[in-house]
Amino acid sequence: MLIVMDPQATDEQLQKVREAVEALGFRAEPIPGQQRTAIGVLGNQGYVDDSTIRELAGVREVIHVSKPYKMVSRDFHPESTRVRVGAFEIGGGAAPVIMAGPCSIESEEQMMRAAREVKAAGAHILRGGAFKPRTGPHSFQGLGEQGLKFLRQAGDETAMPVITEVMRIEQLELVSRYSDVLQIGARNMQNFDLLKEVGKFGKPVLLKRGMSATLEEFLGAAEYIVAEGNDQVILCERGIRTFERATRNSLDLSVVPLLHEMSHLPVIVDPSHATGKRSLVPVMSKAALVAGADGLMIEVHPEPEKALCDGAQSLTGDGFSQLMQEMQSLMKYLGY
Repeated sequence: MLIVMDPQATDEQLQKVREAVEALGFRAEPIPGQQRTAIGVLGNQGYVDDSTIRELAGVREVIHVSKPYKMVSRDFHPESTRVRVGAFEIGGGAAPVIMAGPCSIESEEQMMRAAREVKAAGAHILRGGAFKPRTGPHSFQGLGEQGLKFLRQAGDETAMPVITEVMRIEQLELVSRYSDVLQIGARNMQNFDLLKEVGKFGKPVLLKRGMSATLEEFLGAAEYIVAEGNDQVILCERGIRTFERATRNSLDLSVVPLLHEMSHLPVIVDPSHATGKRSLVPVMSKAALVAGADGLMIEVHPEPEKALCDGAQSLTGDGFSQLMQEMQSLMKYLGY
């Protein structure tokens, strides 16, 4: 339930509404906004009798929100959220932010080369995987803390914020020491214990859509993070599993404008994991921007043919530089 207050409502009136909500056994969450002040009612499992609340001074309207996700919905938060990462803002009409780098951190030299190449091309945030959730146990699993050190070193040297994936609760403290953004991968989208703990850290979080997740499930996962007090969440569409095998996954670009309708959180697209094909990454990157994506996550490797992970979908430094030039022209056309 959402209680919309009059613009002229006093602090005393707001406090009385909060007390009335808590007297019913629910949690009252103030939601300040540019256009209105509202109070979200959390903790109810069904319909709430709002008769006593409607009559309180300062209450303009009571809206019953049936969605299982509330705090991430437009109903609770009409204005778009901007997530700040270093000097950059993601979402809310800001220019699209480009995250780029290798899927896996393989060595200090490889990470530094990749960082310098993507920085020179105009990328904003450096990505790299230190812990890799692979389909098979015999595949390269990442360098762990040593990889985190290489990533942080590369980010510092190129003056770029860094993003990397955290897979388990036990890794949170360690990864947070090195990373500016915590990434939750598709396989962990519904690892609810991990989502709750990430929500307590206060760092920006990039949440990838699960391979078979509906949008309701996707937003429900984001709700776990926001409900713990962290609204700095970025949603990432990275393709879903369908019957099609010509591409690695099926990139669902329709969710970009749809998620913007449903939620105030920024939405980015990962065309590398979605398509699995280097040749498709440039065109789908540009298509994502036209669809309204707030940013992109693109895999770039100095030598994709030697990559230990996902070389077939990784752009070379030259390929990424060419794509960035094309996207910069497109962004000017789109009004950024």
